[in-house]
Amino acid sequence: MAGADELARVPLFASLGDAERRELASGFAVRTAESGSRLVGEGAPGYLFFILVEGTATVTSHGATLRELGPGDFFGEIAIIAGGRRTASVTATSHVKLLVMSANGFRELQEAWPDVAAKIEETMRARTP
Repeated sequence: MAGADELARVPLFASLGDAERRELASGFAVRTAESGSRLVGEGAPGYLFFILVEGTATVTSHGATLRELGPGDFFGEIAIIAGGRRTASVTATSHVKLLVMSANGFRELQEAWPDVAAKIEETMRARTP
């Protein structure tokens, strides 16, 4: 389980108070991966939402680099919200520490914290054509 202190360092959750971050943290698992590890694969079903808390990763689609991710960035929301498959691959470019939430947990987040959900959806719209 993630800690509220980790969520406090994520800009997405800046509007939440300590008690809210503690409640939200219970929905996240902590995972690590090494450089070169594929975190999500383009075209795969998407049932997890990720927040990068340490390290870096690259987002690619059809072999082209779309963006670099660093601490505080998130990914995986498009497949959950749109109900489809992953639109890109994400590969760790260093050792990474991730907070991972299931699709069910993500839907609970959307209901409990609509301001956070709105920020996620705004980012999603910017990422999709």
